[in-house]
Amino acid sequence: MSKLLVDTGPLIAWFDRSDNFHDRCRSFFSSVDRPLLTTWPVLTEVCHLIPSYGVNRFMRWVALGGLEVQELGTTAITGIANLMERYSDIPMDLADASLVWVAGQWGLSEIVTLDRRDFGIYRLPGGEALINQLFT
Repeated sequence: MSKLLVDTGPLIAWFDRSDNFHDRCRSFFSSVDRPLLTTWPVLTEVCHLIPSYGVNRFMRWVALGGLEVQELGTTAITGIANLMERYSDIPMDLADASLVWVAGQWGLSEIVTLDRRDFGIYRLPGGEALINQLFT
C-alpha cells in the first residue's frame, strides 16, 4: 500500500477544533487506512500555526506513529531550491517544495491538502499533478 503525503492544512484543521475544515479532516484521519508521510518543514508549520493547546497532543500523535516523517538530507536542498525557483511566481514555500520533492523521489502520486490551488499547479517530474485525496 503506497504512502499518502500530508500537507500542513489538514493537520492544522484536525488539531484545531475552530478550523472550518475540522470536521472533514477529523473524519478523514479517523478513517484513513494507509501510511501517512510528511516532512519536517510541515511539522514546523503545524506547530507554529495550531493553537498552543494542540501542539503537545500533535507531537505525541506523531511520535506514536501517526505520521512518518521523511528525513531531508543535504542532497534534498538543491532539488527543493530548484522547485521553489520554478514556482517562485506562486510562490512555493519550503513545506510545499519538500512534499513535491519527496513525491518525486518516492514515486508518490497522492496527497492530503487544503491547498487545492497551489497543488493543482505543482507538477511531478513526469508532468502529472498530485491527486488530492481529501477532496475525491
